[in-house]
Amino acid sequence: MTIGKVRSAVRALASYRPGKAASQAEAEHGITNAIKLASNENPFPTLQPVAEAAAAAAAEANRYADHRASALRTKIAAWVGVDDAQVTVGCGSVGLLQQICLTYIDPGDEVVYPWLSFEAYPLFASLMAGSSIQVPLVDHAFDLDAVAAAVNQKTKLILLATPNNPTGTAIATPQIKSLLESIPNNVIVVVDEAYREFVDPSFGDPVRDLVPHHRNVIVTRTFSKAYGMAGMRVGYAVSDAEIIDELDKVLLAFAVNGPAQAAASAAIDAEEMNRPRIDFILAERERVTKDLIESGWALPDTQANFIYIPTGDRTDEIYLHLEKGGVVTRPFSGAGIRVTIGSEDENDRFLNALASAS
Repeated sequence: MTIGKVRSAVRALASYRPGKAASQAEAEHGITNAIKLASNENPFPTLQPVAEAAAAAAAEANRYADHRASALRTKIAAWVGVDDAQVTVGCGSVGLLQQICLTYIDPGDEVVYPWLSFEAYPLFASLMAGSSIQVPLVDHAFDLDAVAAAVNQKTKLILLATPNNPTGTAIATPQIKSLLESIPNNVIVVVDEAYREFVDPSFGDPVRDLVPHHRNVIVTRTFSKAYGMAGMRVGYAVSDAEIIDELDKVLLAFAVNGPAQAAASAAIDAEEMNRPRIDFILAERERVTKDLIESGWALPDTQANFIYIPTGDRTDEIYLHLEKGGVVTRPFSGAGIRVTIGSEDENDRFLNALASAS
């Protein structure tokens, strides 16, 4: 890979924007009171005990935090039911995905993933001089038989976002298990579960159902979405101890700061306190989905804290109409619009704005 191509890949990664800020939309369109439903953030403020834990840790910000976040690893391991050595902590799940690609992709290696999916996947593959093999979705969902068929001797990684970003569709652990049994065990399969807490439990638990039986599985999760800690940047990965050891070798020094570590620990302690917030989001997701279906939209079955509307050729037009009305969403040109589930008032405002565009 030439220096020029490396620079191009780095520029592409630097240009990644998960969603426009409300203030930017206000400035562009001369509007006020815009709402942001573009980045799948939690509409609730961070829980008080979580914020207090972060503030207390910030008082010691003159000292470096534990590089390995050892206490947090131990707490997460007990929380999800694995050994300490099977957990690592990183700068959000996206930071861990970058570590995984840095660890396992060499120039010319192939990375297989369904597409449309998480936008960081092709950027990370390109950054490591790997090749992306994108397997088309079928009815907005994964075709795992096609994913397996795309695997060859050059394949190093398979990336599976479940629920998928942006379509919201999820895959059950028995389906992933069938995929694992049909591919070589030297291919690493990443189960990217950034939205796990919003998934129906019937889909299963990859940490419980897959990790003990398949040493080539990595499960990534985050505190950003369900726990309202997007600004803290804390994610974790669960896998075989040997894989975790390899990922730790490329962990950026002090990647997770002290307040973030303390906040994540407090979030685990406050899990039951946070549950009503997740229940609210699920109830609002159901309400918004019902309204959209009754309005004539054909939606994929979302298991996330967002809804994907297949707007096709009208995507850019509808997105701009929504934004001019002060509702910032996430467009995928020519395909669809992803809308975060917000507060009740925010969701009503979105529904009214969309109705006026239809």
